[in-house]
Amino acid sequence: MCTHGGTVQLSTSNTVMKIDQAFALLQTDIHTVSGCPFFKGPAASPCLMVTWVTGAAQTKVNGVPVLLQNSVGLCQSATGPQGTATITNVQSKVQGL
Repeated sequence: MCTHGGTVQLSTSNTVMKIDQAFALLQTDIHTVSGCPFFKGPAASPCLMVTWVTGAAQTKVNGVPVLLQNSVGLCQSATGPQGTATITNVQSKVQGL
């Protein structure tokens, strides 16, 4: 979720590594946000996407870190960052470093 409760749509460019029958998300993936209700003063300023600042230190796909439960994503509006993404659902069968 974005900082303000908007929904993040996950997608990945990874076509190599699956975890629990889904392709692992990568630090370079950009995810879109819908339904962000945020306003700055009288103007709407919804989060539009999440970009990732951190990923796994050792678990990588073609040299790109995969995303972990403790990865940090920035919620971005048209004018810049507005907070960090909230990670709510993760698979628990595999752990990365």
